[in-house]
Amino acid sequence: MATLYWQTVGEGKQDLVLLHGWGLNGHVWQTIIPRIASHFRVHLVDLPGYGRSQGFSPMNIQSMANILWEHGPKNAIWLGWSLGGLVASRIALDHPDEVQGLITVASSPCFKAEEHWAGIRPEVLLGFEQQLSADFHRTVERFLALQTLGTESARNDARTLKSVVLEQPIPAVETLNAGLESLRTEDLREELKSLPVPFLRIYGYLDGLVPRKVVPILDKLYPDSPSVIMRNSAHAPFISHPDEFCEYLLDFQSRLAE
Repeated sequence: MATLYWQTVGEGKQDLVLLHGWGLNGHVWQTIIPRIASHFRVHLVDLPGYGRSQGFSPMNIQSMANILWEHGPKNAIWLGWSLGGLVASRIALDHPDEVQGLITVASSPCFKAEEHWAGIRPEVLLGFEQQLSADFHRTVERFLALQTLGTESARNDARTLKSVVLEQPIPAVETLNAGLESLRTEDLREELKSLPVPFLRIYGYLDGLVPRKVVPILDKLYPDSPSVIMRNSAHAPFISHPDEFCEYLLDFQSRLAE
């Protein structure tokens, strides 16, 4: 039987739903929970098929968004990291009147590199799909290592991400491949132009998966959506620089309350 893992912590009045990225689970947010628990009612989720949310068939972004919305609080802020940013964006697009705000972290409405668009080369994502079947653990480790490259704390950050994966049930290869397929094919650029929900975008200056070159392009596409580039961070800014990261969350919350 499919069971969605959903944990709620914190004493704040504002609901904040945190969605993790590819290969990970909700435990990835543990570093920031003590810093925000007095400000938010925080919802930690394992995406369907990941971590403790077992029994689900491989899903695309729309299907994951539909399931999470059934369980999620109304009028929450939805925050999605990397792949989770696509899911959070889909939820905000589908339910703009019942979403308080959208925050994407080291995420892109289109992860695939194209002409005049910085991203991950399609052949890299296809390569990961092929390698998963041959050497599951090494492929996941390589992808996690890519997320921390360039930061002063890269080795420790990669170790943290690896421990998050290993401490919970491992996603099936089919689930991981479906996630890579979503990263390769999903494109929300046009839809997000008309998003009426307050929308904050947070990036890492050193991120090799969502290059900073894409930020000014998105700034033009979404002129009402502020963006932040965390100078010393890569793809996991909430792990390498949790204090700075949480400051942006609290600032976004305070602006919503104005």
